[in-house]
Amino acid sequence: MKEILETIILNLVDNKDVVEIKEVDGEKSIIFEVKVAETDMGKIIGRQGRLARSIRTVMKSVAGKEHKKVSVEFIG
Repeated sequence: MKEILETIILNLVDNKDVVEIKEVDGEKSIIFEVKVAETDMGKIIGRQGRLARSIRTVMKSVAGKEHKKVSVEFIG
């Protein structure tokens, strides 16, 4: 699951070296903390948060196959 999120994020940002994805695994849930450069934060969030919402939707559908809940947090 982390690989899918990493692929999406790396294709959106300019500073690929700065991207960090931390996975906090719980019993029935997973939290992904995505750190990107300040200059790339707008590209990840998108207009009115649409892109961020889309990324979360894709990750929720992937997590549904594994019967887990997922949360994606974007940290600048």
